[in-house]
Amino acid sequence: MKTHLAAAVGSVVLTAGTLLGAPAAGAQTAAYPTTAFDVTYGASYVRGTLTWYNRSVGADGTLRAVGCRSAWFGAYGASGNELGAGSTGTKCDGTYPFKIGIPADVPGGAAYVIVCVDDANANPLKCVRYNRP
Repeated sequence: MKTHLAAAVGSVVLTAGTLLGAPAAGAQTAAYPTTAFDVTYGASYVRGTLTWYNRSVGADGTLRAVGCRSAWFGAYGASGNELGAGSTGTKCDGTYPFKIGIPADVPGGAAYVIVCVDDANANPLKCVRYNRP
């Protein structure tokens, strides 16, 4: 009898503890802001979404290379100093998905990101600036 009673009390305590420790229904973490980007140079392009985190920026998208191209991303602070950069590396004659993390390790993260389509030698062909929303 004592074994069953102890098991039942333990079960009630465990359930109450689980419910008390659970987050309120409907409570969710706020989403990070995003910005769509599209940099087209001739038939080549880099398109996707920038996700603005607190100390980095995520770039998720597609590089379409006609000939050999790469996509370059530079994160900058409010004073214009480069905080970090990332690249897809050179890709030739095809469409390539990518997911890149760009460091921006300062309070508040990057103020803006410059996205470029580069040639095979990493020389910029076209660049566009995207400000943090």
